[in-house]
Amino acid sequence: MAKSLTLKNLPDALHARLSAAARQHRRSLNSEAIVCLEAGLTLAPAGAEERLTAIRALRETLPRNGFAPADSDAFKREGRP
Repeated sequence: MAKSLTLKNLPDALHARLSAAARQHRRSLNSEAIVCLEAGLTLAPAGAEERLTAIRALRETLPRNGFAPADSDAFKREGRP
């Protein structure tokens, strides 16, 4: 069964963004808010193990012959290009 929700003290900037998105998608303000809530709440946050697995997989794609950790101090002293 559908429930009702009233939003109070919605910042003007957020209301403007929601209104603009509703117009762009040809939806009512209410329908756009529901779509935004569904999109934001359907993705389950990744757990610590999932994050570590993703980080390790990404690290494996990086070149192994990069620079040594000691080089990072030299880079900091020289500044970034």
